Parts: sequence; C-alpha cells; structure tokens
Amino acid sequence: MAAHVLAHADRLADKIALSVMSVSGAQDWTFGALKDAVLGTGTGLLHQGLQPGDRVLMRLGNTVEFPIAYLGAIAVGLVPVPTSSQLTEAEVAKMLAELEPGAILRDPKVACPETPNIAQISLAQLEDMRDLEAADFNMGDPDRMAYIIYTSGTSGVPRAVCHAHRAIWARQMMHEGWYGLVSDDRLMHAGAFNWTYTLGTGLMDPWSVGATALIPDKGVDIGTLPVLLKRHKATIFAAAPGVYRKMLSDHPDIHLPDLRHGLSAGEKLSETIREEWFEATGTALLEAYGMSECSTFISASPTLREHPGTLGRPQVGRRIALVGDDGDPVPLGDEGTIAVSRRDPGLMLGYWRAPEETEARFTGEWFLTGDRGTMDEAYYVRYAGRADDMMNAGGYRVSPLEVEATLSRFPGIVSVGVTDVEIKKDARVIAAFYTSAGELDEQTLRAYVEETLARYKQPRLFQRLEALPTNPNGKLSRRALRDQFKATK
Repeated sequence: MAAHVLAHADRLADKIALSVMSVSGAQDWTFGALKDAVLGTGTGLLHQGLQPGDRVLMRLGNTVEFPIAYLGAIAVGLVPVPTSSQLTEAEVAKMLAELEPGAILRDPKVACPETPNIAQISLAQLEDMRDLEAADFNMGDPDRMAYIIYTSGTSGVPRAVCHAHRAIWARQMMHEGWYGLVSDDRLMHAGAFNWTYTLGTGLMDPWSVGATALIPDKGVDIGTLPVLLKRHKATIFAAAPGVYRKMLSDHPDIHLPDLRHGLSAGEKLSETIREEWFEATGTALLEAYGMSECSTFISASPTLREHPGTLGRPQVGRRIALVGDDGDPVPLGDEGTIAVSRRDPGLMLGYWRAPEETEARFTGEWFLTGDRGTMDEAYYVRYAGRADDMMNAGGYRVSPLEVEATLSRFPGIVSVGVTDVEIKKDARVIAAFYTSAGELDEQTLRAYVEETLARYKQPRLFQRLEALPTNPNGKLSRRALRDQFKATK
C-alpha cells in the first residue's frame, strides 16, 4: 500500500506533495522529503523492536506526523490503527485490551491510559525518526492486513475493521468514478490529518497519482477556507456537508476561479446545500457513499449528468446490488438494502477476531451495509435511510446503544433513549431522552459524558420524559422519539 501511494515520489522528488496551510503561510513538503520521512519513520519503528504484523495504536493529534507515521508503519509491514484524538482514556483502554498492540504512537496532549507493559513512542521520537536511513518497503501478499480502523457497531460496541493492502487498488475506481483526479490537481481537504476521510481522500489518493494535497493547519477556522482555496489554487475541494453549510452561511458568494468541483462524503448531502453551493461558486458538489468497511463505491462524477436527490451510480468496476430480505437482488425501482460484493477489493478482511460477527454482515455474495435505497433504470441510487438506528454526527457513525449504555450508568437515570434530531434545516445533533424520579442537573450530566465519551458521541441535547415511547413489542422506538421531538419544537 505505502509503495503504491509513493510510487511517483522519485520521479517527482521536487514537486510539492503537501502544503499545510494557514492564513499566514504554508509549510510545504516535496515528494522526495515525504518519502524520506515515511521510510525513515519505518526504520525507527523497527528499531523499537516492532516486527511486521504487529499492531501500532495511533494516539496522535492533527499534525503532519499522523500521515507520516501511518504510512511509515505500513511501509515496513506493521499494522497501524488510526484513532480519533477525541476518544477518552476509558474508550482507548477498551481498544488496548482488544488489540494488544506492540506500541502506541503518542502525542502527550492526546488522551491515553498509562501502559507500563506497552511501549509508548513519543511525538518527539517520531520526529527524530524522519532523518534515519530509509527502510525497504515490506512487499508481500496484497491480501494481508495493512491497517485497522474503528467504527461504531450496531451492537453498541465499536468494531475494529481490518483492511488489506489491496484496499489502495480499489481507490483507483474512485479517482475516475468520483474525483476526476489527475496528476495536475491540487486537492484540498477540510478535515484534520487524523480523520480517515482525510487520510484517504485528502492525502493518499492525490499522492498516488502525483497530485498535490492541501490541508489546513490545526486551528484554522472554517471561515477562512474560501481564502485558502483561492490563494492555493485548489482544483478539487473535499469536505463533509456540515463544512459546506458553515462556509455558505458565512460566505454566500464565493469566487474560486481554479475550482472544478467539490466532493462531499461522511453523511447525506442535502439538496439545499448542493444548490446553494452551485449558486455561490458555479461548481458542482459530487456526493459519494461508502463506509468504514468499504471505500466509497457509489458516487456522482464529473462525467455523469447530475441526478438531484440521488447518491450517484456504482463506480465502474464495482459490483453493487439492492438486496431483499431473501438475500437476492430486488428488481430495479424496488427498495432494498444497499450491498457490495464480497469480491470487491476495497471491502474489509473482517472484524478483528470476530469471524461470526463478520459473517453475519453477509448474505451469500453480498455484504449488507445496513442502509436502504432504490436503484432506477439508469442505475442511480436513491438513499432511503438506515435499516437500523445508527446515527451520523458530523461524518462519524455512532451507535445509539453505545451512548445509551454509558448514560444508563449515570446515577438517577432510570431509562434512556438516544437518537439524532434535526434542530434546524440540514443540522442534526445527538439527543438523549431519559426518565428519572426527578430533574437531573444538566451540567453534571454534560461533565459525565465529556469524561466517558468522545466529543462526537456526546449528546448535545438532554430532555427528561415521563416515559420513553415503545413499539408494540415493548421495545424503545427511536423513530417515535424523533417524531415527538419534532412535535414539541
């Protein structure tokens, strides 16, 4: 994987591979310097006693060290596990027990338990590794494990999703089928270095074709992004829908003469945002659909006629179906579960040490995403919602069961239901509804979730009810919670 991403580095040694942008300037990395730093880091990690196949938990912040360490680990056959810097010590402790990593890459500002039996490699050590002699790429079976990422599971327990080196090949189908990416592009991603959406779309994909990646420095305000886009002549811009919404609210008229189009993923893009972006910039927003278990496989494209209200079409090379309850593809026009072939090179190897849970996501050839949709005669897919109650918070999928399990331990809460609710047009937040003998102190509640849940999992709204709504079987109805919230707004 790392060799594929850096395949053009020697030929383009002096070309800018990465600009880390701020209002006052930019820190530039050439392809040559990037490759040296990656392979030097690989050497340094091996000098720490790590062996190919060892897992390496990444507890790093929003700095360039994140992608360098990530690729450096993969380059020498280690298995990095990138994690959100928002996770709490308690959440990280569960990951450590499950993964048994050989080392932790650690920024002291990022939460992590003390681990006397697991080596912690500091940010300063990682920076020093950049200047070491370059390691050789550890080449091997493309089906072997390359990296692990965590996603919220429908069971309420975050899942460790294992991906193979071959996953990087699958991303080539996205270059034509979503980005229209070429070597002359300057692709700007609005996300932080330590977000997997940024790692893939914002960094690895442009580097793998010899294009330049543009990433805002930590602390850069969303309101300054139009200035940076124009100043750095970005030709493609990638962000989550919430970023576009915020930019449009601050800058209703945005002039970006070099921009060809924007990319949107992470959560459903509203038609309002798409239309307002076109009015403000004169460029299209191209949406894509994917998940932690598989790279994006349905998308709009610069070469396809726009179909408002749809996710786009399956990318060329993908095998996609809408599957019914019997496990077979449904007729065109009928609603079914969006599914991808288990033969797709971008599909996960499986969940870490959970073969039964892995196989439960399949029916015959098809991996079931849990999202519902319809496909028309031109193969455009229209999203019809989740088959379960998974929430989407700013591009992160969050299981309500995980949040409910945490809140149920708070003193005084008798029962709790969590879902996402719309607080204003195109803006949703996680809300917690609970029953209790009396009113609970909201400040204490908020302090509790801040200690126990990553920020993106924390409810932004708490509401006490006399009783939680249930379905005819007596189970909590989160849909009724959402409807009840709408009625009382």
